[in-house]
Amino acid sequence: MSETLRGTLCPLVTPFQDGTVDQESLASLVDWLVENDIDGVVPCGTTGEFASLSASEWRTVTEVTIEATDGRVPVVAGVAGTNVQRVTEQLEFAAAAGADAALLPPPYFHTAPTPAGNLEFFRTIADSSPLPLVLYNIPACTGKPIAPETVTELATHESVVGLKDSSGDFDYFLELLRSTDDRFALFEGYDQHFVSGVHAGSDGGINALSNALPDVFASIRDAAFDGDTEAALEIEQSVLPELFGYCLDYGFATVAKAGLVSRGVIASGEVRPPLVPLPEEVKTDVADLLSEHR
Repeated sequence: MSETLRGTLCPLVTPFQDGTVDQESLASLVDWLVENDIDGVVPCGTTGEFASLSASEWRTVTEVTIEATDGRVPVVAGVAGTNVQRVTEQLEFAAAAGADAALLPPPYFHTAPTPAGNLEFFRTIADSSPLPLVLYNIPACTGKPIAPETVTELATHESVVGLKDSSGDFDYFLELLRSTDDRFALFEGYDQHFVSGVHAGSDGGINALSNALPDVFASIRDAAFDGDTEAALEIEQSVLPELFGYCLDYGFATVAKAGLVSRGVIASGEVRPPLVPLPEEVKTDVADLLSEHR
């Protein structure tokens, strides 16, 4: 499976309209991303506001995404939970719906489990998982990073095929590149590290801004994988820094949705608490920045 997960994968926003999941906008978004050369989609991740979805909404978003891709690109379903049973149930549903793999963070709230605890959590799930698993390192939301030695050990498990790193710690990412083999796919989740990651040997990125800039990310990807690091960095550093800064300040879903509304892809930039809408002046700036780079 890991050999089919490569390039730019988009962690989808979940469009809302009047408080409910906007299935039509979600399907249109998926189709638009595939037409703009995205290599895969990831529903129900952080950018998809998974923690603000009900169980039935999570199922709906997963099913609509899989149906909309129609087998054109891989679907890596976001699954998450603080107990093995819930995650296992999500995996079984996603597999039955036709997902190709799943993105799994460590358990949160448990006061930052020890490396041994995280290892047991991941391994117990992997032992019975019906889908290949991509680990999700996002210490800002889970308390601690997944320890490198935990990743190295899990990388030998036949069901664990990769990792997305959203820590922003490039030294951590380099350590994993050194300690895992080519079978294990490594993706940068920090948008401004995409090119550096590919240059170091990564398999690509899973990046929130690819929702609104799939064409730009496709250009960055092509140049980076063709070995033209200078051209890839020029695009990356001329387009992403200001938008990425807004993402850090206001939330990835919030900025990505505002960008998608400005491009006419989804109907509403609505987000759910604890996220709040962008200030009007920032929304205008996001739209202006996007218009400059498409």
